[in-house]
Amino acid sequence: MAGPWRTLRRARGWAALAGLRARPDKFGGVSVDLGELRGSPRLERAAFGRWLRESVSQWRDEGRVAVWLRVPILQSSLVAVAASQGFAFHHAEQGSSTLTLWLGEGPSRLPGFATHQVGVAGAVLDESTGKVLVVQDRNKTINAWKFPGGLSNPGEDIDTAVREVFEETGIKSEFKSILSIRQQHEHPGAFGKSDMYVICRMEPSSFHISFCQHECLRCEWMDLEELARTENTTPITSNVAKLLLFGYREGFDRIDITMREFPAVYTGLFYKLYHRELPESYRNMTC
Repeated sequence: MAGPWRTLRRARGWAALAGLRARPDKFGGVSVDLGELRGSPRLERAAFGRWLRESVSQWRDEGRVAVWLRVPILQSSLVAVAASQGFAFHHAEQGSSTLTLWLGEGPSRLPGFATHQVGVAGAVLDESTGKVLVVQDRNKTINAWKFPGGLSNPGEDIDTAVREVFEETGIKSEFKSILSIRQQHEHPGAFGKSDMYVICRMEPSSFHISFCQHECLRCEWMDLEELARTENTTPITSNVAKLLLFGYREGFDRIDITMREFPAVYTGLFYKLYHRELPESYRNMTC
């Protein structure tokens, strides 16, 4: 990487640029993090522009197909410099943005950023009474009955419905299975992106309601059959209530999508697989 430095030796800010390292990836691209700049976050834009232009030229000669450029929020003035050389936004997070430049042939084949948000809800059923936990949102135009829930945080599994139920209602519960998954595109509440909404079957371990009054207008234990019949609910809640009622009467094994954990192909990582329960004779099959 000696080439790009030659034109910068007399430029103000070249010492800071000396801290940058271009890291190749296994897909033929290269990543640069401006957070690695030494010293003051203030860098002369002209110096950075010259360095970037020469670096991109060198990466093309090396056969690199893409550049990923991470720009911390305090270096945002450099975004315009990169954009003038063909870079475009890929995504932004709280403290930085990432830009990309496609160097390969034809249209860009770079993957897009996250396209979905994941919401979870818990259908908490007290099997001893046949009652299910329901809430009405405080901030909705129509106060229909629904299952308590909310958005999962990064790194959380679907069974984070346990957390959401407790935060909204004060009820402790245990994840049992997945009942349904809704997919909706161009969701207004997801900045026009797609939304996945997962409703889980839950078993309560406490029963005294202490609901969050900032989020909920009402919260109660409602007879499951009443919820399945009422018109004062959302379509998804009504359909899942009928599914849950069927399982309650005929056996949950007829409706449950259960979870098993497996080691991932990436060392030290695991994933959770959700599917209908397999008979033991099939689960333990070997070659």
